[in-house]
Amino acid sequence: MTQPIYKDICDKFRFSKLYEKYAQTLSNILYYKYGDLLNPADKVQEAFIKLWENCAKVSPEAAKSFLYTTANNMMLNEVKHQKVVLNYQKVKPKDYTNETPEFILRKKEFLKKFQNVLSQLKEEERTAFLLSKVDGKTHKEVGEILGITKKMAEHRIYAAMKTLKEHLEELKQK
Repeated sequence: MTQPIYKDICDKFRFSKLYEKYAQTLSNILYYKYGDLLNPADKVQEAFIKLWENCAKVSPEAAKSFLYTTANNMMLNEVKHQKVVLNYQKVKPKDYTNETPEFILRKKEFLKKFQNVLSQLKEEERTAFLLSKVDGKTHKEVGEILGITKKMAEHRIYAAMKTLKEHLEELKQK
């Protein structure tokens, strides 16, 4: 085994010779292996930067292996990152809807009418109705919460429903 002429690659001249010798070949290999989309030339530059940062630790014989391994690992990390990005893009945003603009407009108009009619109800009817239909309470629970009998709670809820049906076309049964 021959002895190397120099012991480390921290000298700027020796390092530039390494760059001239391996940079283009390494860039080509990464390009052939992974394509141009992941910027193989950038990964080669980054591999040489890492080599420079670790020049005292890397022997001249291991420099080529260090460069190829580092650049390849950087490309693999980039591939993993791109997979994560693609998977994230597949996730539909929460505000995504299949509803047509016409349906959305009709829904908004209905909600305005509904809120208007709801605000015109007597307070005790509105409270009983909302406890039952929005909060999901039973008639007995509504009565207990309001301090009235179950029958009185039912009467208030049904009275509110009757008023809503009278004023809202969408709730009328055909």
